[in-house]
Amino acid sequence: MDISDVPGLRDATQSIDEPAFQPHLVEMSETTFSVSDSAAKRIAFLAAKEAKPVMMRVAVLGGGCSGFQYNFSFEDQRNEDDLVIEHDGAAVLVDSTSLELLKGSQLDYVEEMVGASFQVKNPNATSSCGCGNSFSV
Repeated sequence: MDISDVPGLRDATQSIDEPAFQPHLVEMSETTFSVSDSAAKRIAFLAAKEAKPVMMRVAVLGGGCSGFQYNFSFEDQRNEDDLVIEHDGAAVLVDSTSLELLKGSQLDYVEEMVGASFQVKNPNATSSCGCGNSFSV
């Protein structure tokens, strides 16, 4: 679509080679990692109980019954290679190595009759163990 085709934008000034009708539009990529509303709410609740500001780290570690395992922790500092996701008052950190295994995944907080937990919905996992904390690709 050409800018001259958009009514009222013929004389618009463009900057950084962006179309005036879609400024700062960024396509979602396969490296995207998202945080659900329920996870953000729970993270914000837990972080508020800490003495100093903290962020939840989601990491993938070697080990577990299926080859890799998810690790969740709270940290007060980020590393240089961390992706920081902020959502509804919660901050989540993912390091660049873990992000490769989490492409397209979502962190969720699920409450069920047997308990409540953070879960990663990972479309890259080819199998996982019964507890859902370990997976393989």
